[in-house]
Amino acid sequence: VKLLAPIAMEEGLRFAIREGGRTVGAGVVAKIIA
Repeated sequence: VKLLAPIAMEEGLRFAIREGGRTVGAGVVAKIIA
């Protein structure tokens, strides 16, 4: 996933992916690779 702006993230953090005002995906950060 490529983000529009830098954001602090850590393993175990829950997130949602939204497009046009509706949620199209959600998950949990499993591993930081970069």
